[in-house]
This record gives sequence, structure tokens and C-alpha cells, in this order.
Amino acid sequence: MVKKVTEGITISVETFYQPDYSNPLGSEFMFAYRITIENNNTFPIKLLRRHWYIIDSNGNHREVEGEGVVGVQPLLAPGESYQYVSGSNLRTEIGKMYGTYLMENQLDKKLFEVKIPEFQMIVPFKMN
Repeated sequence: MVKKVTEGITISVETFYQPDYSNPLGSEFMFAYRITIENNNTFPIKLLRRHWYIIDSNGNHREVEGEGVVGVQPLLAPGESYQYVSGSNLRTEIGKMYGTYLMENQLDKKLFEVKIPEFQMIVPFKMN
């Protein structure tokens, strides 16, 4: 698991290889990731947007942007956390992702960015 704290928000990421949804002979490798967002501030926040950078080991770069996460824009009161699971496919056995969330302070409506820490996606048999 990797963690990063930005602007009082802790982002934790765990990754999981998905062999049942992968096709190694066809260069298709599916990974799931679980993200936990913790609001350590004294004010409520709302996650408005996400921006991902996805890089595989053959040099392919992709960017994914959009509203919210998994179809929602979660609102977190002080001390609350939100967790979701999503996924990404790669054309190689090794890759990485990182990015940002655009958050809104619900008291003063100011926007701020929270960094999503870089995390590795590695097929288990490559870790030896």
C-alpha cells in the first residue's frame, strides 16, 4: 500500500492483479485498485474531478479525466473517509498510475488539488 497526504487529505492505494480478466497471450493485463480518501481537515470537502496518468512498461502513456470517482462525487465531513474500487488495463505486465483529485472546501467553496500517490501494477509472477 502507498499513502500520500496533501492539503490535509490522506490518499491510500492498494492494487490487485485480476488474472480472471486478463489475457497474457493477448497482452491484456487487468488490475484493480482500492483507494481510501481520508479528510483530516476541520471542514467538509467534496471530490469534484479526477485526473489519472497511466504508464505501462513499453512507454505508452494515457490520461483519464472526468467527474468524480466511480460515478459519484463523494462529500466527506471532517474525520470521515471514503473508499472505492476501480480498475485499469495495461498492455504490459508492469505499469504505474498517479494523478490528482480536484476537491472543494464546502465552507468557503475554494478549490484545491490533492495528489494521488504513484502506485505500481505488477503481475505477481514478475516480482520474483
